[in-house]
Amino acid sequence: MKTEIRFTHKSLVESSKSGDRNSQYQLYELYVDAMYNIGMRFLGVKEDAEDIVQDSFVDAFKNLHSFKYESTFGAWLKRIVINKSLNHLKVKRLPLAAMDDHEYHLTEEIHNDPVDAIDIQKVKMGIEKLPLGYKNIINLYLLEGFDHIEIGEVLGITTSTSKSQYHRAKKKLVEIINTL
Repeated sequence: MKTEIRFTHKSLVESSKSGDRNSQYQLYELYVDAMYNIGMRFLGVKEDAEDIVQDSFVDAFKNLHSFKYESTFGAWLKRIVINKSLNHLKVKRLPLAAMDDHEYHLTEEIHNDPVDAIDIQKVKMGIEKLPLGYKNIINLYLLEGFDHIEIGEVLGITTSTSKSQYHRAKKKLVEIINTL
């Protein structure tokens, strides 16, 4: 079944590269909901997420000739949506949480981490209450599966800053969840 789906998607991508609007619409239908959910996780505003998703599809179809199957079409499109979402946030001038040089404590551990015992709704509510920079790091690392090197590239920060921000975000998330 996976090869069938992969083949179908590849044929849709190839047809879309040729300008076939029907194939483009089918790809859009396959991915629009997932891409919207990603946009919402980062932006939190329905209209902004919708705009970002539309812009992402337009850019993806314009640049489809550069898609070389080094990843799945969905992963490629997801990266576009994430980058556009983060750029949108930068335009709004919503920076990562400020950190001083003396705050880089990468060995900081969270002991007796109660997150495993908490239902997913509290975790989602906790993520929504995080400062934007922390929320972005949590979304990229935990939900989107990026590693710290990739996060650094996407956000324009160092790998150690990504790690430090992630540990702080995780600690802050636990604090928030414990107050819910």
